[in-house]
Amino acid sequence: MAKFLNTSGTTYHLEELIKKATDRLVLISPYLQFNERIKELLEDKNRLKIDIRIVYGKSELSPQEINWLKELTFVRTSFCKNLHAKCYLNEHECIITSLNLYEFSQVNNNEMGVLINKNDDGQLYADTYDEVQRIIRISEEVRLSADTEKSTTYQEKPKTESHSKPRNYDKITTAKLAEKFGIDSNEFTKLLAENGYIELKGKKTFLTDKGREVGGEVKKGQYGYFIVWSVDLEISFDDEKTSFADKLKNLFKR
Repeated sequence: MAKFLNTSGTTYHLEELIKKATDRLVLISPYLQFNERIKELLEDKNRLKIDIRIVYGKSELSPQEINWLKELTFVRTSFCKNLHAKCYLNEHECIITSLNLYEFSQVNNNEMGVLINKNDDGQLYADTYDEVQRIIRISEEVRLSADTEKSTTYQEKPKTESHSKPRNYDKITTAKLAEKFGIDSNEFTKLLAENGYIELKGKKTFLTDKGREVGGEVKKGQYGYFIVWSVDLEISFDDEKTSFADKLKNLFKR
């Protein structure tokens, strides 16, 4: 029967699921940022010529992730618009979970999931497999492209002409963003937390899914993790009576 997994159990069984794959491996996660252990496991499966499909839903992949993925010959990468599901599957079992395939989530977040074994829960596994295949079918296989200087994410099929403003993928820190808008850094951080874009735990700051949706990204620097935001986020100061909370709401309005 299906087995409940807590945070550590989900991480453990995800690694085991990858290790046990002998024919196929599907990893579905909106956010991608591989830790060294997952990279080692995927590189090993690539050497064994296992068919690996990775489906993601956010286009802000770092150049390092892109260049690493490009080196894996047997990995096919697809982009699925509006993806929120997190599911990991091989030919024997699968995990449905809240855990993104994202280094920060695996280290800091409280997650849970369910492990499904094909032999014990054949119909449940089959239903999950069918939905995984549907997600793959509606996803668009992409050819990743990047260099060490520019954060180009992927090249996709030509789309109809759009008059919307191109998105700028350059990133700046929270403090720099606050400075850009003339807001005190501490006040700005507090407002980000109050509006659900970050979570404060003591002296530590954590990026939420809501923050990622507006372009927030976790980076690892010399002194630990920090958060960066899209440099082209805009805010209006036309109404001086508008509260900082209202201004923040405008800032993240898409």
